[in-house]
Amino acid sequence: MPVPVQHDIRLLLALLAPLVGAGLVMATGRRPNIREGCSFLAAVVLFGLTASLVPDIRAGKTLDFTLFEMLPGLAIKLRADSLSMIFAVAASFLWILAVFYSAGYMRGLHEHDQTRFNVCFALALFGAIGCAFSDNLLTLYLFYEIVSVCTYPLVAHHQDEEGYEGGLKYMIYLTTTAKALVLPAMVLVYVLVGNLDFASNAHTGILPASASSGVVTALYICFLLGFAKNGIMPFHHWLPGAMVAPTPVSALLHAVAVVKVGVFSTVRVMLYVFGIDRMDALNLGMPTAWFVSVTILVASVLALSKDNLKARLAYSTVSQLSYIILGVALLTPRGIEGGLVHIANHAFSKITLFFCAGAIYVATHRKNISEMSGLGRAMPFTFGAFAIAALSMIGAPPVAGFVTKWNLLLGAMDAGSIGIVCVLLVSTLLNAAYFVPIIITAFFGKPVDDHGHPPHEAPLVMVIPLCITAALSVVFGLYPDFFMEFTRAVVK
Repeated sequence: MPVPVQHDIRLLLALLAPLVGAGLVMATGRRPNIREGCSFLAAVVLFGLTASLVPDIRAGKTLDFTLFEMLPGLAIKLRADSLSMIFAVAASFLWILAVFYSAGYMRGLHEHDQTRFNVCFALALFGAIGCAFSDNLLTLYLFYEIVSVCTYPLVAHHQDEEGYEGGLKYMIYLTTTAKALVLPAMVLVYVLVGNLDFASNAHTGILPASASSGVVTALYICFLLGFAKNGIMPFHHWLPGAMVAPTPVSALLHAVAVVKVGVFSTVRVMLYVFGIDRMDALNLGMPTAWFVSVTILVASVLALSKDNLKARLAYSTVSQLSYIILGVALLTPRGIEGGLVHIANHAFSKITLFFCAGAIYVATHRKNISEMSGLGRAMPFTFGAFAIAALSMIGAPPVAGFVTKWNLLLGAMDAGSIGIVCVLLVSTLLNAAYFVPIIITAFFGKPVDDHGHPPHEAPLVMVIPLCITAALSVVFGLYPDFFMEFTRAVVK
């Protein structure tokens, strides 16, 4: 059993790093270089503190820190365990690269309100790390809502009709579902249990044996649909609508913070409120797997119909997020491992794809796939990184996404579900159908008329981060044990 270490101050310091960073960015807003330097420093400190927790978690410890207790059984409390580290390590590291990339993007396009942008970016990471390190439902809900509020200005950044419409849809979907479904479910859990603390392991859950199956099932549905950041249909429409935001925001939304907060919150509740044993006893797993399979397949088909690159990537994200939930819902060790490791694998690959989309736009002002014919020869580093990340999304070896799909397939076979195996295979073919033509067209297609302005690579400050994330996608495909060790600890 894990050995708790009470009041580890590093959890609080990690939480404060992006918050203090946001304050420093605001204070130095008139000096862009210092402002970005403060963002970078906050990101490095956050990653350093998060990385320092890894040896303790690998040693089987669970670290916690109580901020304050409101009422008996209701505390704002932090906790680091194997599950939280999968999310926290990936998010904190990618923030470092996102700071550099965002600076190149925002300056390259002479975007307005860059200080506000950087402040909200840091606050979004504050909320995401708070979710990663939450020790109970109350803390998780608090930081979940912080992420929603702090990312609204990023979605509506352009302050035009399209931006405000996308931002309004974003807030309505996310805050309404959280308040209408998650909040009442939390109240009922408190009534049943007397507290909102997560279980100490993923098998037991916290709900009493006396709770009726009908009540438990209703609670389960509320949490599954209420964390709408997870992108499950039909509460997914906010996600394509949020594509009106600048590309660094899209990368933040789709890879690092917002959607990962959604799926992380969902699987945290599945495993540490309901538990593997209770879900299996009530037969909640396989119906969930089939339910999210609809999202996997339908979103992939919709991605095929989109010519706008960011729109295609958005529907790809809707589909890929459900792999995480599907894996956990299989309730087999290898299925759960495949789902959980996809939190990190998807983060590195998808942020690469959005970084590439932004680099293409800054360098050429082209948004549509039909306009990118021949661009691969003029932008080999950008499209090379895009090709690597796309292969990861497809699930081809030796990139990280292969590790995900291999374990999901094995988990589905362990669960005895040939139907889910077929879903995974069909979705892989659909992934290839909407990614491979982009790569072929970019490298082998006839160049589009450039009107005397030959395309070229984006600034190095943008190209270097996307090359690093693409390279790491390969590294985690060849050497998956870093994140896989955390996933195995969850289900042991």
